[in-house]
Amino acid sequence: MAERIRCSWCGTEPMMVHYHDEEWGLPITDSRTLWETLVLDGFQAGLSWRTILAKRDAFRVAFAGFDPEAVARFDDDDVARLVADPGIVRSQAKIVAAIGSARTYLAMREAGIDFADFLWGVVGGRQVDGGGIAVARTPASERLSKELKARGFKFVGPVIVHAWMQAVGMVNDHEPACFRHAEVRDRARALGR
Repeated sequence: MAERIRCSWCGTEPMMVHYHDEEWGLPITDSRTLWETLVLDGFQAGLSWRTILAKRDAFRVAFAGFDPEAVARFDDDDVARLVADPGIVRSQAKIVAAIGSARTYLAMREAGIDFADFLWGVVGGRQVDGGGIAVARTPASERLSKELKARGFKFVGPVIVHAWMQAVGMVNDHEPACFRHAEVRDRARALGR
């Protein structure tokens, strides 16, 4: 049986291979899940995705399952608790930003803005084929970064946003020879994305 060809970035570490094979690049259309992944990508700023992935379960516990209603109610005691939690990235600025983003997410929802539609709107509602060309940012990530910042989100620079757009399937950046490239493309088409 021939070995599967994967994107060169994933390496051979089982956790990263599993993430590549099962999650990365699949189109996500659920607003809450998109918010969770955006928060986690914000925590990645200055770190490797491997670090965040290894801590993802602890993040989910610490942030109440990424329930935006619960996170939006976090107060100074919760910030202190999270800063002391060795299972997550203990950056006070990133923790405060995550709480603020929950409040912004809820404010958008209360204003009748569907978070998924808002985010996917930057790519016209359809997955973009990035062709597997390694770039750190794109005009779309720059535009979305600016829009998110204007609404009050933090740790959403254009490089973070581009990496996030790849992760949630707005951009299919699986290398063309990667076995997941066509699978991710076909999944997006099946979802109307």
